[in-house]
Amino acid sequence: MSKTMYWQAKTFQQLSINELYDALKLRVDIFVVEQECFYPELDDADRHPQTLHLLGYDDDTLACYLRILAKGVSYDDYVSIGRVATAESHRGSGLGKEMMVQALDLCQQHFAGQDIKISAQQYLETFYQDLGFATVSEMYLEDGIPHIGMLKACQPV
Repeated sequence: MSKTMYWQAKTFQQLSINELYDALKLRVDIFVVEQECFYPELDDADRHPQTLHLLGYDDDTLACYLRILAKGVSYDDYVSIGRVATAESHRGSGLGKEMMVQALDLCQQHFAGQDIKISAQQYLETFYQDLGFATVSEMYLEDGIPHIGMLKACQPV
């Protein structure tokens, strides 16, 4: 990872053609090709006016990506973070945690006080627990991959 890592959070309409291409290519490379999970990767949630796309660039290379979905887009009662992807070349560098911290800050800025629910790949349970998420479901298969529901409560109980 170089010293020139920079972050951009944009709506679909704000993405340049190259940024959109970079994000979709990274997502397809990881979720469809690498994980051999053949499903419709693109959906209308990408274009929802409140969806935020977080892109992490290392120089001019997209190193990681995720999207933040407003309450009612993925879950009726929760904001959601999904499509969390780190390029193979940047894994193990702490970039995933850095990206999630950025995402949680964005959630606080744009969706203050709203709980966040994610559908996490089961092997990443400890990673998300370290970021304050609690496991709220048993393991289930999503596109043939073990997942768990996790929740980060942001509202006072």
